[in-house]
Amino acid sequence: MGSLVSKRGSAQISKPQDSDGQGGNTEIAGNQGGTNSSEGVAKPFPPPDVGKPIEVKVCKASDMQDGEMREVDVGGGKALLIKEDGEFSALGHKCTHYGAPLVKGVLCNGRVRCPWHGACFSAKTGDIEDFPGLDSLPKYEVTVENDNVVVKTNKKVLEKSKRIKEMSCHSPDVDTVYLIVGGGGAAISCAETLRQEGFKGRVVMATKEPHLPYDRPKLSKALDSSGEALALRDKNFFSVYDIEVLTEKEATSLDCPSKVVTFADGQTIAYDKLLIATGGKPRPCTSPGSDLQNVCLLRSPTDGNYISQQGRGKNVVIVGTSFIGMEVAAYFAGKASSVSVVGVSSTPFARVLGEQVGSVLRKMHEDKGVKFYMNSGVTEFKGIDGKLKEVVLQSGETLPADLCVVGIGVTPNTEFLSNSGIEMTRGALEVDKMMRTSQEDVFAAGDIAHFPLPMAEGEKVTIGHWQLACAHGRCAALNMLGQGVEFNSVPFFWTMQYGKSLRYAGHGAGFEDVVIEGSLDDMQFVVYYVKGDSVVAVASMNRDPVVAQAAEIMLSGRSLSREDAQAGADSWKTQL
Repeated sequence: MGSLVSKRGSAQISKPQDSDGQGGNTEIAGNQGGTNSSEGVAKPFPPPDVGKPIEVKVCKASDMQDGEMREVDVGGGKALLIKEDGEFSALGHKCTHYGAPLVKGVLCNGRVRCPWHGACFSAKTGDIEDFPGLDSLPKYEVTVENDNVVVKTNKKVLEKSKRIKEMSCHSPDVDTVYLIVGGGGAAISCAETLRQEGFKGRVVMATKEPHLPYDRPKLSKALDSSGEALALRDKNFFSVYDIEVLTEKEATSLDCPSKVVTFADGQTIAYDKLLIATGGKPRPCTSPGSDLQNVCLLRSPTDGNYISQQGRGKNVVIVGTSFIGMEVAAYFAGKASSVSVVGVSSTPFARVLGEQVGSVLRKMHEDKGVKFYMNSGVTEFKGIDGKLKEVVLQSGETLPADLCVVGIGVTPNTEFLSNSGIEMTRGALEVDKMMRTSQEDVFAAGDIAHFPLPMAEGEKVTIGHWQLACAHGRCAALNMLGQGVEFNSVPFFWTMQYGKSLRYAGHGAGFEDVVIEGSLDDMQFVVYYVKGDSVVAVASMNRDPVVAQAAEIMLSGRSLSREDAQAGADSWKTQL
């Protein structure tokens, strides 16, 4: 066994290749990088040249209604001007996740929700409050002078589209170790939250992947992207804030009484508090021949790059009609010689989105040349010289296949915890409202957490959404610091196929009926998923910000009724 990584000293930080991450257009609030001080605060570089001061009258105060947002011109740039409860604020106008125009989002109860993917920001400070994305919005000074609303800033600040919240770093006289096992959304959200909340002990993140944390939802949408291109932060960020990232570090066991995690390389790390955020792993196909070359699973950028290279101009078969499978199909349409999709249900997405929406999305794929083989499965993979050549279906039909991507779900990556004493349900870790497991000082987050969902009256669920994983990580960090914060977020996910984006908010498991508003054929619709008399989830295409509006209602503890759904969004949005 290797040496124990003690609570003093420093575990070695991995040295991946340089990456721009998201640092190129991000302002680090208060801390501009540099070496770390013994007081546990990142030492800033000398004050930057902030450029020419800007002071602009943007509108009359009396012209804006309470609860209104406007995008206003400020010295060659733009700002989001907000009036709520009689007070004005001015923030960056684009969501820090993928750049959505926030003026088209939702202002409710002191927060702005992005119309595209549901990220939320404080209307007063611009601080990020819910995910996806990690960065906050820039904030500008606002005054009211003789009924004129004046926004004050400077050129350099106005050029920044993102702001990193002020963070602490490690202080050598604090030997507490908070260990995070995993390297996804929950892990990085937890690490950053610990530093944002002033934690000055060691933050150690151990991931079995060779990459720094990256934007995992992009994997199936941009298969040819490298780990560096997908990175959420560059290596300098982790260095500045003393977040020790150990890559290619796979956990193999956990000793809760001793508070020690053992890794595949024989090394052990002792912790004071632990977050387990190891995520899910793709479920393999067990049909004969599944070990042939080019029968692939998608879990990492390396997998994605290989799949992209092997499928171009070739015959591609996709097994499974999950979001990952269908996004891979969309990626290869027009790039591969043929794209065939095999699914066990009658319609893609039927379990999550229903037959009607699934049929519309299937037609969208078929219009691009994708062929479907539904109500079927794979009985055998056949190859020549160890390399895939054909996929045999249950019907007996044989599909030519140079590449097969299997996307039939995921399983929790928790085998290493089998002797840990942590309570589990089907491999997922049981947690309470504060993301605490059954073992003291051990927390869990993300795809492996079986957690109580507030909008479902505390019913315990396991949901593999990126946004939820990030929200879990933040909640876990706050409670690792003893703040007693209960988890409260509404599941929000999206899929992008052929330039069309579908949004979804809520938890529609077991829905009994759907109410459709708009036109499915025209790809402009809202779908309400109904259970009993309550709407449990809402999906839309080309109807922003309806899903964001529904998410705000769900977050408040209320729910839409079947009658609300039948009346339509223009009617029920007055409840905001």
